[in-house]
Amino acid sequence: MSDLSQEQERSPDRLIVGLGNPGSQYHETRHNLGFRVVSQLARRWDISLSRLECNALIAEPTGGLLAAPQTFMNRSGFAVRCLVERRLLSPGNVLVVYDDVHLPLGRVRLRPVGGPGGHRGMESIVQNLRTEEIARLRLGVAPEDRDLDGDELVDFVLAPFEESEKEIVAELIDRATDACESWWSEGNETTMNRFNG
Repeated sequence: MSDLSQEQERSPDRLIVGLGNPGSQYHETRHNLGFRVVSQLARRWDISLSRLECNALIAEPTGGLLAAPQTFMNRSGFAVRCLVERRLLSPGNVLVVYDDVHLPLGRVRLRPVGGPGGHRGMESIVQNLRTEEIARLRLGVAPEDRDLDGDELVDFVLAPFEESEKEIVAELIDRATDACESWWSEGNETTMNRFNG
């Protein structure tokens, strides 16, 4: 991104949260895509998600925060609420990045408002912030050949990607990181127009 500091000054007080589960056994799973995107964003900006605040690993680029809650997925909202309250952030300046089994693998979709869509992490955040007016960047992980429910769904999202999927996943992480940068500097509408195709 060119001239990052100027763009961040135009977009102060933003928070990008990547969702996942803590622990090395979950690192490569579908459910941890949010962590991977926020980690890549931190690397691009030459900062580190290394400080613990509100039970989340955070990094502090000029004008905002990046965060990876270290709670399990279904308790992510507690960490997000703590950061929002402590840093006096508006929920409208929060972007949550997470996997979505309702989107095809590789698809990126930004929405500025809406329900959790069955995602436990987003459900926890909506409940804790008491609003659905939270931007979310959904990352498609759905298999082409079947619908999932119940235990099969849990097993699917907690499994690593197949070898045949890894190239698509790398491209997905790059595109999602680009979308985060766009949201940070240009907001919801421009980012939706650019990435929701």
